[in-house]
Amino acid sequence: MQGLQADLPYPETSGIGEDLSSARIISPAYADRGSEMTAILQYVFQAIVLKKQGYEEYSKTLENIAVAEMHHLEILGSLLYELGVLPVYSSCPPRKFDFYSTGAVSYASDVQKMILDDILGETQAIYTYEAMVRKLKNEKVSAIIERIVLDEKLHLEMLKNILRELNKNE
Repeated sequence: MQGLQADLPYPETSGIGEDLSSARIISPAYADRGSEMTAILQYVFQAIVLKKQGYEEYSKTLENIAVAEMHHLEILGSLLYELGVLPVYSSCPPRKFDFYSTGAVSYASDVQKMILDDILGETQAIYTYEAMVRKLKNEKVSAIIERIVLDEKLHLEMLKNILRELNKNE
């Protein structure tokens, strides 16, 4: 899967084995309010709106970030499964209630507000992932999360560059 991602391979999720403690720690990144699912939906929405508003380059950047976030969602879902949890779209899989809601997606249509919301989202994602790594005892799971953080930091830099361009053009 292509997208805006760091030029390093992702650690394998296969063969990790059941670890419900690690699953509980990482599950919010999968399909909770500040999750990869929220990021995907927000970036796709924004890419459509920006394209229609004539911001083709920014739209394409957000599409590429969305694709990377889709890859993260797939990695986290596979990881949850390897850890012994069915990766349902709920705040704490494998619970089959408290399902994911799109309520956390920002539907702002002003380009500057979109990018500011995205910068906030990426900053929070980095903070959340780094907190997860500090809690995790499973080194294989930590390595996967640390690799995802590299992409999130790249996304944050790209978004900050867009914001600088927008501010320069005002």
